[in-house]
Amino acid sequence: MLDQPSLWWQAVGLFVAHFADWEAAWRDSIGDDPRERKLVHALRSAAANVGAHEIAASAGALEDCLLARLAGATEDVPDALRARLLADFRHAWQVAADALEASLPESMTR
Repeated sequence: MLDQPSLWWQAVGLFVAHFADWEAAWRDSIGDDPRERKLVHALRSAAANVGAHEIAASAGALEDCLLARLAGATEDVPDALRARLLADFRHAWQVAADALEASLPESMTR
């Protein structure tokens, strides 16, 4: 982030805060392709911003599938795409949350 680590930490903080409830919202959106695509796209973009490449890739694969469905494809979304995204999300979010907490001064974590 422009050789400014503080910008990256700010993006990580926003990622952790903004996506804390993402999983529940995403699960509720399944079956509503436009809504699910919007949530997956937001996650994909935010993950790319903080360098979480695996989650950006799995979100991208699911988003592409949802876009195809919105364009008229009749195939179901493979369960494996959603399972991969969920696993990648949980891992990336937890790593980001742990890193953010570890980077804070001790006085701010009490």
